[in-house]
Amino acid sequence: MSIAKIKTFLKCLENIFLCVKIENMKDYDLSSLNEEQQKALVETDGVVLVTAGAGSGKTCLLTHRICYLIKEKGISPYNILAITFTNKATNEMRERISRMCDCTMWISTFHSMCVRILRENIERLDGYTRNFTIIDEADRDKILKERLKKYELDEEECSKVAKHLENIKNKGLDIDEYFEELKKFDRNPNIKYYEKICFEYEDFLHKNNALDFDDLLNKTLFLFHNYKDVLFYYSNRFQYILVDEFQDTNLVQYKLVKLLSSVHGNLFVVGDEDQCIYSWRGANFENIFNLKKDFPDLKIFKLERNYRSTKNILNLANNVIRNNRERLNKNLWTKKEEGAGPVVYNAFDERDEAMFVAKTIEDLVSEGYRYEDFAVLMRVNALSRNIEEGLMSFQIPYKIYGGFKFYERAEIKMILAYLSIFTNEKDEISLLKAINFPKRGIGEAAIAGLRQEAGEQTLLEYLLSDKFEFSKYHTKLFKFVAAIKELKKLKNTLSLPDFVGEVVKKFDILRAYAGKDDESLNKLANIDSLLSSVKEFSDETEGATLEDFLAFVMLKSDSDNIQEGGVVTVSTIHSVKGLEFKVVFVIGLEEGIFPLARASFNASEMEEERRLMYVAITRAEERIFLTYTAKRYMYGKSDYRTPSKFLSELGIVDKKKTKVISNDFVEAEKQDVFDSGFCIGDHVTHLRFGRGIIVNISDDGLVADINFEDFGVKSLMLNMAKLEKEDEDD
Repeated sequence: MSIAKIKTFLKCLENIFLCVKIENMKDYDLSSLNEEQQKALVETDGVVLVTAGAGSGKTCLLTHRICYLIKEKGISPYNILAITFTNKATNEMRERISRMCDCTMWISTFHSMCVRILRENIERLDGYTRNFTIIDEADRDKILKERLKKYELDEEECSKVAKHLENIKNKGLDIDEYFEELKKFDRNPNIKYYEKICFEYEDFLHKNNALDFDDLLNKTLFLFHNYKDVLFYYSNRFQYILVDEFQDTNLVQYKLVKLLSSVHGNLFVVGDEDQCIYSWRGANFENIFNLKKDFPDLKIFKLERNYRSTKNILNLANNVIRNNRERLNKNLWTKKEEGAGPVVYNAFDERDEAMFVAKTIEDLVSEGYRYEDFAVLMRVNALSRNIEEGLMSFQIPYKIYGGFKFYERAEIKMILAYLSIFTNEKDEISLLKAINFPKRGIGEAAIAGLRQEAGEQTLLEYLLSDKFEFSKYHTKLFKFVAAIKELKKLKNTLSLPDFVGEVVKKFDILRAYAGKDDESLNKLANIDSLLSSVKEFSDETEGATLEDFLAFVMLKSDSDNIQEGGVVTVSTIHSVKGLEFKVVFVIGLEEGIFPLARASFNASEMEEERRLMYVAITRAEERIFLTYTAKRYMYGKSDYRTPSKFLSELGIVDKKKTKVISNDFVEAEKQDVFDSGFCIGDHVTHLRFGRGIIVNISDDGLVADINFEDFGVKSLMLNMAKLEKEDEDD
């Protein structure tokens, strides 16, 4: 019997004993579930779809179902698989299961599940080893840009090639198959180069034993299709499979789930097509409808009772989402109180909007709310700067999500590149990041020379070989290579935290940030945080390896830590899906911003924008504030804004009059016309532009066109511009 089979046998025994010892299941109480939840829970055999509205207790249902399988059906945790869409959801479900069932089981995201399967089986695929490197989007784009340069194409084309790659991988297509179809209707002359670049990109990853995020799914699917014993092992093991957020699956993920359930046929999926907001990365809520076609005996249950929000908030959510046609009919309801009415605020401009948000938070905190109770949500990141300034002016602590992530910081990525050298000798991507940091005099010409010397070997293989002693670059890289060799010997003898600490020390990485300026100090603090995260990961993960940590980092989302204590959350709507806050602000509710301008020309995109609005509203438990501006400075210019059509659909704002109506909903409102005290013809002085004369004032009194003597006509906000009126005789 092979070692792998012995390990599997021992694991089975371990879980059998684990099931036997489960006697007291804390918090496991089926009576705590409502009638519809209980009906879905006991349907354990076959394929079951639960359409679960926002805040309807789907996590509660999933965890109780798992414990029901273990306690009532006698199923070993070893034979149950639960798939979630975020690390945060994974951790929450794992904690609940541990508390309720006192057991451990396989709960993971799709990508983490595939990493685990590939670590065990990828060597079946020629040229790959289990120590493959996972690259992020920034690395992908760098690889693509190098190839664009080769074909004398602008770097701006990178996003187009990346989008084609994503389409190919999300749909599980071959490159040539995809481009053959594309050429039938797309006359872009560069398509032939895009196709070549896609092939070269794939070849480069293969040579480097590297995978991108989409490859994790596709290579696993390829294994299942081409190695039936691999598929049988996992599909036979998992007698019961549960999938959360099923509306967010793409075609490849859908195929993976179907294959994994092919032996036992027990599949339980929970989803809400009203919350599908990731079509831009391949998510297809139609997979919910595809279940009906693929599984004629599908059992469907509907969860409409909401446990999160007040009636007033749910009324808004139901009002807006019923305008979508591509959905199953359901209507959220709650036994909770009516609650406070929603507040609509028509701000003068983005600064007024930010000050309203900050002042409202300050007022509610004085009433007993905590900072972590608040979320300020936006459709696009570009709106965050003014909100930051507003919060800072009131000294309100906050954290921004949905933007630059901790593990994407340059100093962190550099250390991760160093660490990758010790897991994958083919990883030229990481080696080239590290080889000249700190500076060692190795530029592009030296890299080209090293590649020529290496011949068929990878650069790292060459550097570690005896042949490198005769290299013209040996003197420059002697210490670098010696450190790699020394650390390779220590890798399996030191603990993970100690090894990472030695890497930072041996390569003298801290020397690069030895300055006393704020930037250097911040980078050193970030490195210290990274070392702390390694320690935490090692403490929380039994038998943690460097490979495990690198995979954990690559698959970690910045939104995993949302709702940290003591700070207001400022975030894109995409980043807070699945979370809830007592008070929610949805800002920037203007046409062209939310919904985005492009959605006006595409019915499907408009429905997705509306689903985003639905998600934003249903994050709120107690209070919701909706803001829009009369004028906003964006993309280099200041423009008048039109209120979002969603405000009209909510039944709050009369779109034609563009003002707040219905006193039942309004707790703050601005006058229609702003009185600045200035008139057309007034002579004024501005600190920057000097002397001028007002030639026009907008109907709302907010904006003046001023003809300055030295700068010509400028449009200024009269509530913000520091103008002084002059006497005409001066």
